[in-house]
Amino acid sequence: MKFSSPSVFCRQFLLAATFALATSSGIAAYPDKPIKMLIGYAPGSSTDIVGRMVAQDLSLLLKQPIIVENRGGAAGSIAAEAVAKASPDGYTILFAQNGLAINVAANPKLPFNGMKDLVPVVGVSATPHILIMNINSPIKNVAELIADLKANPGKRSFASSGIGNSDHMAGELFLSLTNTQAIHVPYKGGAPAATDVLGGQIDFYFAGMPVGYPLYKADKVRALAVTSKQRFSGAPELPTVLESGVAEYDMSLWQGVFVPAGTPKEVMNTLTASVLKILDTPEMKDRFIKAGVQIAPLNQVRFSDLYFSDITRWKRVIEKVNIKLD
Repeated sequence: MKFSSPSVFCRQFLLAATFALATSSGIAAYPDKPIKMLIGYAPGSSTDIVGRMVAQDLSLLLKQPIIVENRGGAAGSIAAEAVAKASPDGYTILFAQNGLAINVAANPKLPFNGMKDLVPVVGVSATPHILIMNINSPIKNVAELIADLKANPGKRSFASSGIGNSDHMAGELFLSLTNTQAIHVPYKGGAPAATDVLGGQIDFYFAGMPVGYPLYKADKVRALAVTSKQRFSGAPELPTVLESGVAEYDMSLWQGVFVPAGTPKEVMNTLTASVLKILDTPEMKDRFIKAGVQIAPLNQVRFSDLYFSDITRWKRVIEKVNIKLD
């Protein structure tokens, strides 16, 4: 029988031990089992549509299934709480939007600490909302909508995907800055909200682009404006709310991935690099354009800056315009 020399044996032992240690820590092998992605909104909502696109391509890249689970309610806080309290190993992640920052800013009684319990990992998109109405509405532009609201205070209705969500705040900000009133009707997602706009039960809705844009392009709804400072490249014919006469109006919907605090840095790096890689593919860019979504890739540092600065921003806005989220 032939034995290895002591030095060779030691090197082999150290290599084996290092590999075993890395594997047992879950870092070197990540991911070695399915990943669960929680989304705090109903199927068919803007965040659900984008989250599922990301999950599909991320699953192919990582060679592991990514199971999307919708846990709607409480402006996304049910899903956020579940992820905040999950094991910090990278196998339970959150796909969220700026409704999370709004909720953290507005509600100090959340069952988790939005500043400490969740870590922003990678930004995916930043897209304006699109102001839509029933196709048969006599209102043709933002000025006419404001005039109608002033002539009928408290008699018109606007939808949202839930109290405190980005589309809700887009509507509340509009009403505050135009000194008008309307009845807020929250839904459990963007799709059912848009359905009632189509049916004429709701007067207007600041829909997320993945929900409202396809309906507009299919001539199923009338679009009056977009909510960002600049016009949306997918529909340059639509004015912004700002240029339609509503001073200081600016609202966009960002989306991205979060993990529980304490998740290993190596795992977060893998998620960040992987998501940024799939966002840079021609196939993903084409799918985003067709969905009316603007890709806005942000690494962990930049996405963290966006998240925490948005919390600060919304605290100021909520106090300034006295928006009530209860």
